[in-house]
Amino acid sequence: MSERDRFVEKGRPRWERLEDLLGQVFLTAKDWSELASLYRGACADLSRARSLSLSDDVHRYLDQLAGRAHNRLYSTRSGSGWSILRMAFVEAPAEIRAQWRFFLLASLLFYGPFFAGAGAALWDVDLAYQILPESQLAQMEAMYDDPDMVRGAGEDASMAGFYIWNNVGIALRCFATGVLGGLGSMFFLVYNGLMIGTVFGYLFSVGNGWNLLAFTAGHSAWELTGIVVSGAAGLKLGFALIVTHGRTRAGSLRRVAPSLARLVLGAAVLLFVAAAIEGFWSASGLWPSIKFAFGVVQIGIVGLWIALVGGRRT
Repeated sequence: MSERDRFVEKGRPRWERLEDLLGQVFLTAKDWSELASLYRGACADLSRARSLSLSDDVHRYLDQLAGRAHNRLYSTRSGSGWSILRMAFVEAPAEIRAQWRFFLLASLLFYGPFFAGAGAALWDVDLAYQILPESQLAQMEAMYDDPDMVRGAGEDASMAGFYIWNNVGIALRCFATGVLGGLGSMFFLVYNGLMIGTVFGYLFSVGNGWNLLAFTAGHSAWELTGIVVSGAAGLKLGFALIVTHGRTRAGSLRRVAPSLARLVLGAAVLLFVAAAIEGFWSASGLWPSIKFAFGVVQIGIVGLWIALVGGRRT
């Protein structure tokens, strides 16, 4: 047995226990004490691995493990509320980048049917009736028939609450059904993409498309990205249940739990901002050109948040 193999075999039980603790959301006082002890041991193992000139894969693994343990231990000093906010606003976009494969797959599953539904309805309006009930399409047509769509001031807060509830429901289905090996998440991504795209295409076919676009321009970047991130979290959840890397399924879920938590919190941020904009801005009486310009700015903000915030997460 090589020196690397002996070193890994000796340290593996402690490293796996440390990973299990890092995967738990709530820790007891005894768990925190054990986590601190294992963290110090991982730092010592990392130092020894470097002194023995072991292979890079051992260095990377221990470096990442010690870094995660350090962040878990010392981020709590500023309070759990701040830790959650940091995870939601700073760590979440870095996690989205780290899970780019799941994010890309979720984007394809959502936007592919979205554009297919929109294109079909634009090509032949009768195709929209094959996808959505005629009564639902008529309701959407009536809703966006008014180009102003101005609400009373007292309605904004109640509508914002409704949009939060609606967005959370969609996101929860996209994420939670990932427990079915990811198939549920795939279904709801495709379903929501197709439904939303069909509505867009239908309303443009009947002449109300620009009214819809003016209303949704401000919040769509946040809302649609939130749905995709929720779906990506569901796909990762399903993948962890299928590809366990030798662990039990429960152990595999514990291992990916921090990643899933960051993705879900990131989706929550996106959907909350979308609901706030939709409730307090989208139905304002401003000119459509201002709303379109505001929407372009929001696309830039969402893109920069995902692309730049939070540094690099491996």
